[in-house]
Amino acid sequence: MANQEESIKKYQKVLEDAELLYTRSEINKVIDDISIAITNELEKTNPIIIPIMIGGLITAGQLIPKLNFPLQIDYAHATRYAGGVRGGKLTWLKKPDKPLIGRTILLVDDILDEGITLSEIIKYCYSNGAKNVFTAVLVQKVLANKKFNQNIDFVGVSVPNVYVFGYGMDYCEYHRNSAGIYAVKKS
Repeated sequence: MANQEESIKKYQKVLEDAELLYTRSEINKVIDDISIAITNELEKTNPIIIPIMIGGLITAGQLIPKLNFPLQIDYAHATRYAGGVRGGKLTWLKKPDKPLIGRTILLVDDILDEGITLSEIIKYCYSNGAKNVFTAVLVQKVLANKKFNQNIDFVGVSVPNVYVFGYGMDYCEYHRNSAGIYAVKKS
């Protein structure tokens, strides 16, 4: 029990010390704007919306109800972080179940930083017959050396190259539920 209390205090301190970059109301407006752009682009395509778990869960959960047109939903779960703060090798935990052949796909994720995970999922979709693959991310990290060489179709906000959490993004598997986007204080 003492370890749980210590963990709670430790991760509460991370939140208390963090810098709020975007408020809940700012993010709600961004999600509204993204939903309009997606509707304009995809409403006649009968897309499969595929949130990328776990980070894409919150963005997708707020975005999908605003898409008032025929669509199907699946999900994918691939990770490079496994609960840590540094990315490693991509591990697939769950690939989409729906047939992708000839379909338009919208991948929804929380953040684009290096883009390695998203790039691999895009390749997977095309290699399984997807006609078009669109991408939506809530947050795009501004990096000097981008490894991801594709444009994101729908981007919410940009953040500097700092560690961020909230709205699906985690800090050591905590704070995905934070109602704002926060930057971890540099120690």
